[in-house]
Amino acid sequence: MNFLLAVEEAGEDKPGLVDPVIGVMIWTLIVFGLTMYVLWKVAFPRIGEALDKRQRAIEESIDAAEKTRAEADALLADYRERLADARAQADEIVARARRTAESAEAETLAEARAKREEMMEQTRRDIEAETRRAIQQIREEVADLTVIATEKVTRKSLDSADQKRLVEEALAELDFAALAHEERR
Repeated sequence: MNFLLAVEEAGEDKPGLVDPVIGVMIWTLIVFGLTMYVLWKVAFPRIGEALDKRQRAIEESIDAAEKTRAEADALLADYRERLADARAQADEIVARARRTAESAEAETLAEARAKREEMMEQTRRDIEAETRRAIQQIREEVADLTVIATEKVTRKSLDSADQKRLVEEALAELDFAALAHEERR
């Protein structure tokens, strides 16, 4: 407490901290003005440059981003176009493969039909040849049987002229053409 009393007694004539002092105000204004002048000449231009540099960097980044986006859009359009071309080519390849398969199938069927017809024709020829051979065998057997039967009935041997005449008469009575037609059915 003694200290507070001493300050009160001594400070009644002196201004307080809140009381305005003209000399301090003038010096404060002069120092403030000098500080502002130094800042204006030295710091503010550098701060302005840094801000301008930052603004240019941001603008360049925005321009680069727009350019990259435009390139990406162009690449995407190109990709879509190539994809559409690839799909069209794939569809064309599939269509060609189908046509080739259908053509090969048709050729195979035609070849099979031709081969079947050829085999059928060969079989017909074989049957006709076999029929002729069988008829010829039957004729020979009929001729032999006729000669044997005649010899037994007449109880004598026939000479070759009689045998020939009898065979021809027996063969004339048989209708071998009808046998051939019956076998073809």
